Amino acid sequence: MTRVAVIGAGPSGLAMLRAFASAAEQGADVPEVVCFEKQDDWGGLWNYTWRTGVDEYGESVHGSMYRYLWSNGPKECLEFADYSFEEHFGKPIASYPPREVLWDYIKGRVDKSGVRDQIRFRTAVRDVSFDDDTGRFTLTSHDLVGGHTSSEEFDNVVVASGHFSVPNVPQYPGFEKFKGRILHAHDFRDAVEFSGKDVLIVGASYSAEDIGSQCHKYGARSVTCTARSGPMGYDWPDSWAEVPILTHVEGKTVHFVDGGTKEVDAIILCTGYQHHFPFLPDDLRLESRNRLWVSGLYKGVAWEPNPRLLYLGMQDQYYTYNMFDAQAWWARDVMLGRIELPSAADMAADSAAWLEREEALGTAYEEIDFQGDYVQDLVDATDYPDFNIEEVNRMFKQWKADKKADIMNYRDKGFRSTLTGTMAPVHHTPWMEAMDDSMATYLMDEAPESGG
Repeated sequence: MTRVAVIGAGPSGLAMLRAFASAAEQGADVPEVVCFEKQDDWGGLWNYTWRTGVDEYGESVHGSMYRYLWSNGPKECLEFADYSFEEHFGKPIASYPPREVLWDYIKGRVDKSGVRDQIRFRTAVRDVSFDDDTGRFTLTSHDLVGGHTSSEEFDNVVVASGHFSVPNVPQYPGFEKFKGRILHAHDFRDAVEFSGKDVLIVGASYSAEDIGSQCHKYGARSVTCTARSGPMGYDWPDSWAEVPILTHVEGKTVHFVDGGTKEVDAIILCTGYQHHFPFLPDDLRLESRNRLWVSGLYKGVAWEPNPRLLYLGMQDQYYTYNMFDAQAWWARDVMLGRIELPSAADMAADSAAWLEREEALGTAYEEIDFQGDYVQDLVDATDYPDFNIEEVNRMFKQWKADKKADIMNYRDKGFRSTLTGTMAPVHHTPWMEAMDDSMATYLMDEAPESGG
């Protein structure tokens, strides 16, 4: 029997399981699917853990999720095309849910599909190799609970382990003697830790703006952002400053390239993540930085030197859950023989055309349209339910405009679902006042008496 290994049970890996389940529901003869997940539950980054560094088995902690995180983009832009938020929660909910709500939504669809028994939890993949003679992969995994390793063969391997879990950690002179706390965003867990403190954020992307906002919301005395790429340019609160890039640290004083200084209690490195696949040999390993088009992957999915190996979710992302779905449905159809891959030369030419277009992008709006076109290209090739990608693009652009207009309150806006046509209700509590991020409080019809 044909066998498929899926590495990772986060949104991408679960999309792969759901894609095969969808085909089976329609009568297709699908392969045996085995998913390997080193955490104790599914959901990937959305499966929160208080742990940092290593877990109880000595494995590096996968999670980069922190308490009080709320979606930083409209839920209407990531909605599964075959499973609406209304179907899951039984009612309309506001457009920017907290982490626990999104995790519950992810779990709801795969619970409904009945795919949990395909996942081996607490099982880490140690090695993957390919035999040219047999045309099969040998995958070696480690049962962390039982403490033993085993090897088995697969016809295809799908790498869905993500690329936001291995931090990129720069070094600045003086870090080794800094008289405060230094951590990467990967290890950030609770903004309350920084209440009453002066915080330096290094970086200027989504994690920088959100972790800085969290620190401000939960009582940091000041937030200072420094980045090589320049300021984010939002209308920040009075206690927030954007300054040129950090040069060095002396004691608790940080120095910037323009000669300015600031006394800080903590430095949070929002400096991105690495594509990291230590279980893959050189000839199978993707190497890339975080970008919209990843070289070496046909249709952003199939490893061009050996298309029996497929990667999901390796791009920089405006689109998330529904893009992972589109990739998974496409990957499924390749593995089922429904999509015939072109020659190596034609795959390379197709990828080169996408890359050329990506490199010519000049604005965020152009990036959104680019990724929307990419998702549409995948959707058109499979039976994944079509959804209004043009409208999703428009919502993304409105989201960007909302952030520019009011960075601290954009989460109070609402959008209309492309699936149900329902306009999201206004949440009972403005985001800046919503200190309790629990699902129970979020789903209340009215604000609790405390206002939290």
